[in-house]
Amino acid sequence: TLPTPTIWAKPGPVVPWGTPVTIWCQGTLKAQQFSLDKEGQSVTWDTQMPLEPGDKTKFSIPHMTDVYAGRYRCHYQRPSGWSDHSDPLELVVTGQLPPTPSLSLQPGPTVASGQNVTLLCQYWSRVDTFLLSKEGAADPPLRRTSENGGQKYQAEFSMSPVTSAQGGTYRCYGSYSAFPYLLSQPSEPLELLVSGEGP
Repeated sequence: TLPTPTIWAKPGPVVPWGTPVTIWCQGTLKAQQFSLDKEGQSVTWDTQMPLEPGDKTKFSIPHMTDVYAGRYRCHYQRPSGWSDHSDPLELVVTGQLPPTPSLSLQPGPTVASGQNVTLLCQYWSRVDTFLLSKEGAADPPLRRTSENGGQKYQAEFSMSPVTSAQGGTYRCYGSYSAFPYLLSQPSEPLELLVSGEGP
């Protein structure tokens, strides 16, 4: 069997409404064509020829909207047949739900490696899901079910114990489970600084 292809999005899987995003699919050399399938659609979403040196291709979305949000898989063809499908890529679009959530950090923005850290996302409209994304990460956002915190809805994202690899810039979003790929505007960015771990 052919090696399973890999799929990823540039600049990332969390895409602001109206901005461009490119889906990349990488297989092996001598691939003849690549096909991209979107979950829920019975026909192939798009087919592209390989780019040099012949092991990958790209599928371009010039203006991201809810039409393009969803789960994608790709596969490729060689003379011996088709590969298996890649793992899924979840593409989500932001900016669809008012207002903007807030993101805070307990115990504070600078923590020592090994400490317990909690990121709290709060939203002043009724939502049932919160998502947390890390800037520059290829992984899909973390999802948590919303809790009613009185005047607002909220969710906690715990990192216990925190490591230096988890340092970085985070944003959170509100969403509905019925429309899992449509997100609110992002919160203000929050930087997590992890200190005290040697090389």
